[in-house]
Amino acid sequence: MEFDSLTRLRASANSFLAQYEPLALLLAPLLSLLVARGFQSFFAVIHEHGLKATLVGFFMSLVKLLPGVKRYIDSEKQKVVEKMQASGKSKRDGWRTDLPKNGLGDGVIEKMRDEKEKDVNWQGKCSGTVYIGGNENEGHFSLINQACSMFAHTNPLHMDVFPSVVRFEAEVVAMTAALLGSKEKSSGGQICGNMTSGGTESILLAVKSSRDYMKAKKGITKPEMIIPVSAHSAYDKAAEYFKIKLWRVPVDKEFRADSKAIKKYINKNTIMIVGSAPGFPHGIIDPIEELGELASSYKICLHVDLCLGGFVLPFARKLGYPVPPFDFTVQGVTSISVDVHKYGLAPKGTSVVLYRNHDIRKHQFVAVTEWTGGLYISPTIAGSRPGGLIAGAWAAMMSLGLEGYLENTKQIMEASKRIQKGIQEIPELFVIGRPDMSIIAFGSDVVDIFEVNDVLSSKGWHLNALQRPNSIHICVTLQHASVAQEFVKDVKDAFQTVKQNPGPMSGGLAPIYGAAGRIPDRVMVKDLLIDYMDGTC
Repeated sequence: MEFDSLTRLRASANSFLAQYEPLALLLAPLLSLLVARGFQSFFAVIHEHGLKATLVGFFMSLVKLLPGVKRYIDSEKQKVVEKMQASGKSKRDGWRTDLPKNGLGDGVIEKMRDEKEKDVNWQGKCSGTVYIGGNENEGHFSLINQACSMFAHTNPLHMDVFPSVVRFEAEVVAMTAALLGSKEKSSGGQICGNMTSGGTESILLAVKSSRDYMKAKKGITKPEMIIPVSAHSAYDKAAEYFKIKLWRVPVDKEFRADSKAIKKYINKNTIMIVGSAPGFPHGIIDPIEELGELASSYKICLHVDLCLGGFVLPFARKLGYPVPPFDFTVQGVTSISVDVHKYGLAPKGTSVVLYRNHDIRKHQFVAVTEWTGGLYISPTIAGSRPGGLIAGAWAAMMSLGLEGYLENTKQIMEASKRIQKGIQEIPELFVIGRPDMSIIAFGSDVVDIFEVNDVLSSKGWHLNALQRPNSIHICVTLQHASVAQEFVKDVKDAFQTVKQNPGPMSGGLAPIYGAAGRIPDRVMVKDLLIDYMDGTC
């Protein structure tokens, strides 16, 4: 009876399919699979960028297919690029392209002095940028210059030739780790690391190491990482370089990483999540303990970006400021990046990447055994590295010591609080979130904050423009300790100027930032930035 039913079912199916061409029957499953994959990709894009951004992007892609539209868009884009380059940022005319026939000898120093005179007068006027206080020809500046000069021709790649800088690097790493929990019992493991060229390289190495560590530990071959939208753009670079799927997750109402939102994105391919202490845009510390619990429960990596806070937060805590847990004392933290060339007051080009243990760090190394040039092993992205910068970082830390960093932090935090209080006293301006450290970001619902920034630029200030929400920030350094009140006054005056005379300044950047905010196609904005940079590098 059962056999007869199956026979009738087969006959009925054959009769139904007989009306179709064999090729159609062959292609139908393939087409169905392609359609399903298309919908899967479409919904994945919606999941990543949101419905509105996805639909706008799709619409813009269709519009570009219309005859003449792409040509018009390219023409308009070129106009914007030319306007950006005409804003005074490109000075390539007259730049040398060939070696001089006769060398300048000692005269080259005078030539360099002439060029240096064209640089911006950054003393006390730049957000971040130069973190050392005082005159660059004396004091700490002079000491760092002397240390760098003494070891200018050394290279830690040749460990047997330059054991001095090898020791300097090891001690810089160890002293930095001691500030960030290596001496605490709760840190676990043996914290280790290396010096790098800056925060971006430290982040790149931490991401690469986490990717390979999770591949070895959990077999993840399609890696993904999850970061809050406030996390540094170096993670975008790392994702692009190392072929990692990147999820950017909205922050909470306090502009901190939202651990609940991050949790929703964790899946079998997640290798790591990220927190900042503090984040670059708003100076706000993410909830590192919550992120640590999340990383521990899912057995994934957690990187903490301490590039800004590493040489402030440990000392601010000792001074009595309320600083939440942020370092290796938090279970779940697997790696940390911290810049010595910021508040560590070391020469530019010095950062440290740290790992909770050697099992993770060993994935940072590249070892080549089949090269005809011999055995080769390199711990960082660079092979040869400037020993002078390592020596300069060691000199900075040893010369300042604990008491020196405590005094610097006291000055920086006090100046930050004075600036924050001054901004909050201007009714039409608002401070974004509750800054935990030395970065104060502020915006306005009354005027275009980018126009305020342009007026401040005309007064010699060089601040950072932010978006989502539109705002500007100042990263307070020792350079600002004596000019905090001057800055607040200039902000008040700039606001009143824009309020009474709304509209962009000639040569200002407000129209460019405004245009970028209005262009719905983010690919076009990326093209604009790349074309602009390509013309100025």
